[in-house]
Amino acid sequence: MEQLTQLVDTISLSMGAAWASGVNLYATILALGIMGATGNITLPPDLQILTNPLVIGAAGLMFAVEFVADKIPGVDTGWDSIHTFIRIPAGAMLAAGAVGDVNAAVSLSAAIVGGSIAAGSHATKAGTRVLINASPEPFTNWAASLTEDVAVIGGIWLALHNPWLFLAFLICFLILLVWLLPKLWQAIKSVFRAIGRLFGRKEPDPPATIGNEPGG
Repeated sequence: MEQLTQLVDTISLSMGAAWASGVNLYATILALGIMGATGNITLPPDLQILTNPLVIGAAGLMFAVEFVADKIPGVDTGWDSIHTFIRIPAGAMLAAGAVGDVNAAVSLSAAIVGGSIAAGSHATKAGTRVLINASPEPFTNWAASLTEDVAVIGGIWLALHNPWLFLAFLICFLILLVWLLPKLWQAIKSVFRAIGRLFGRKEPDPPATIGNEPGG
């Protein structure tokens, strides 16, 4: 039973870190680093680096930058686009680090699954922001950003303190993701088509022809 508990704890931390990284990488690193440094949790050896004050400081600085950028319409989408190349690899690395170097195949499998989960949560966040930015007012951006910050910190806490419940939520998220992403993609294409029509050049109407009728 103890081995099962340890296995579930490891999977929960691994997949929880990957999922949270896809939404807000810096909040994830900051939360894990602070909890590990203060003794609230014991991180696996490969994640002990997160408790280094330099890492915590860098993550805190970038979290502050993202906290502002993530609440500005348009800027948030640009920020998400850039972080496509940061959040997903980092999520894979954190997932692999959570399982340690017990077995190279296990670490690689964790990285593959973790990277995929990070990609899914990142795509959901970025796609939702594109749709939210179609609204001219900024309040929905602020509400979405704050909700994401709370969800990341709450998700990390749940993954560490109630892994069974977190894994149940994660399974529900993955099922919802399969249903949601195609619809989200169609909605995003509709937004970009509308923008293209708005800024596209309108072709002038052909000149009217007068007097060309027979016998005119």
